[in-house]
Amino acid sequence: MTVLKPLKGCDAETKACLRSWFEQDYAGPVQLLFGVADAEDPACEVVRELIAAFPKADAQLAVCPKALGANGKVSTLQQLEPLVKHPILMVSDADARVGRDFIDSVGRLCVPGVGLVNCLYRLANPTTRAMEWEAIAINADFWTHVLQAASLGRMDFALGAVMTLPAPALAGIGGFAALADYLADDYQLGRRIAANGGRIVLAPAVVDCWEAPMGWAAVWRHQLRWARTIRVCQPASFFLSVINNSSVWPVGLLALSIRGPGWAVGLGLGALAFRVLTAQQQLARMNQRAAAGVWWLAPLKDVLDVVIWAAAFWGAGIEWRGERYRVERGGKLARISSRRG
Repeated sequence: MTVLKPLKGCDAETKACLRSWFEQDYAGPVQLLFGVADAEDPACEVVRELIAAFPKADAQLAVCPKALGANGKVSTLQQLEPLVKHPILMVSDADARVGRDFIDSVGRLCVPGVGLVNCLYRLANPTTRAMEWEAIAINADFWTHVLQAASLGRMDFALGAVMTLPAPALAGIGGFAALADYLADDYQLGRRIAANGGRIVLAPAVVDCWEAPMGWAAVWRHQLRWARTIRVCQPASFFLSVINNSSVWPVGLLALSIRGPGWAVGLGLGALAFRVLTAQQQLARMNQRAAAGVWWLAPLKDVLDVVIWAAAFWGAGIEWRGERYRVERGGKLARISSRRG
């Protein structure tokens, strides 16, 4: 197994997240490849400390300075690709923290016929009110949508927190170079592997994503980037997604029925109560404590989702990894400017 970790920057959680990959209980050989675009990136020192702490690990830090396309993460992966030693690849985000048996349990699913193994993920440390709001989107809603899509038909997408695939499946789509200019590299990877005949499966494992504290502005940018990503990848589905909003229609019903029949008020209140209770239950299934005092976050998230949905159509600009981009037709990226000057 070769684990590829493209890195950019670090925070208080980075070292613990990366350490979890050094601590894997896996019978076979594991190669850990960490890639950075800049030798002065603060993540370098964290990786060097971990390599020194685990001298028996087959781990390497590689500086990947070339800009091989608009997507900086994929550019790093392209430059790590020639260093791969093993026939199974695991591509993981920097903020992913996993248990000791993760590689073993997920790697076992890479059997003949499987082109990619997906893992659900959760926001593990919603430390601010804004992050608690985002946790509703991820820990209560997103995974249920993924399971719904999987139950309705053959999966043709990938989830980027951790993706596991045979090296021949990657080679069959042209390697990471095929994803170099796309925003949703995980979606593109899954779509191309599925189109090439590879079966995409879900692993019975959940990845913890640990993020630095974020305020409302950062979470808003995050959600808007996701919305614009989905809009360009699946325009019809995204356009119709507002129909599934669990709170805005009951709120509209209540607004229209203030002086109307009692049954309409009761129906609206009942629908909102059902939304709150199911969100709390879904959070609990992801092992996140669902605080009764913030029950209102689920309806608030749904109402703001309509604003984000509309904003996704209003423009094409996004912010990602410290850079400003424009999302073009088909999901391709065009760099606008660097926030770091």
